[in-house]
Amino acid sequence: MKRLLTFIVIAGLGGAVLNGALTHGAQGGKKVDTRVFELRTYYANPGKMDALNARFRDHTNKLFVKHGMTLIGYWNPIDSKQAQEKLIYILAYPSKEAADKSWKDFMKDPDWNAARAKSEENGKLVAKVESVYMNPTDYSPIK
Repeated sequence: MKRLLTFIVIAGLGGAVLNGALTHGAQGGKKVDTRVFELRTYYANPGKMDALNARFRDHTNKLFVKHGMTLIGYWNPIDSKQAQEKLIYILAYPSKEAADKSWKDFMKDPDWNAARAKSEENGKLVAKVESVYMNPTDYSPIK
């Protein structure tokens, strides 16, 4: 199921708009030959999806960009029950080493720690996180 979801998400991303975002996005208009992508799935604690989405919308996305992460997209499942449980998103990095550095710096960022603490005053938002790093294939339209 996870592989099917990964395929569906990535296959559904195609097209000129996404290709332009990936090749010209956070790299200041420079063409990017290869990148490392990270597929992340967050499992929200019961009743916490709205707060989790708000934290991404209001804080996390800006901090990801600050730490060199390229935002590709965010999704909730179509099924309404699953949509209250899962947040799925993809980030891109110049390399796995760059990803590791970005995450290390992000986790130490005082703005992130303050936003997380504030958003979790009434309990933790996330029960579990799954992360998969991916390389594009040689025939992938997304690189």
